[in-house]
Amino acid sequence: MEEQELCERCKRGENYARKALYEQYAGRMLGICLRYAGDRETAQDLMHDGFLKIYASFDKFTWRGEGSLRAWMDKVMVNMALQFLRKNDVMAQAMALEEAPEAVDDSTVSDIETIPQSVLMQFIQELPDGYRTVFNLYTFEDKSHREIAQLLGINEKSSSSQLFRAKGVLAKRVKEWLMING
Repeated sequence: MEEQELCERCKRGENYARKALYEQYAGRMLGICLRYAGDRETAQDLMHDGFLKIYASFDKFTWRGEGSLRAWMDKVMVNMALQFLRKNDVMAQAMALEEAPEAVDDSTVSDIETIPQSVLMQFIQELPDGYRTVFNLYTFEDKSHREIAQLLGINEKSSSSQLFRAKGVLAKRVKEWLMING
């Protein structure tokens, strides 16, 4: 079924269309939720809640051409994940500063490209909740530190610091993986 037709049928509440939408986008939406949740069970719960929100909010969606549905669904899913993180106050659960590396290692891009994407995503999932959230918003959602600060109720310097430390943790993990597998 074409994306625009799928949208129209979902807006009318057709169960077949909703099922088709879920089947077409569940993998992508789960990936988004995994980036923020950190564990599969929580991510699956977020994804299911996100789809319920999507189904209930179709009246707010406006077709703007190919890809607009996916972009809108991505945004809904990210907002669901952020709502969950705010509710569980993940920013208060950030790793103590002394536990995180001080400097980002200078692994080359070509080194990082040798690591399977699934391994890199696992490294991201293992980040402390606050670091992972800031890293995801900055890297995958292309948010500025000002936008991240507003979304999470923190200041811009905290966002910047958490991103820096997340990169440090990731660089350390990449270096360790390369030493073992490279």
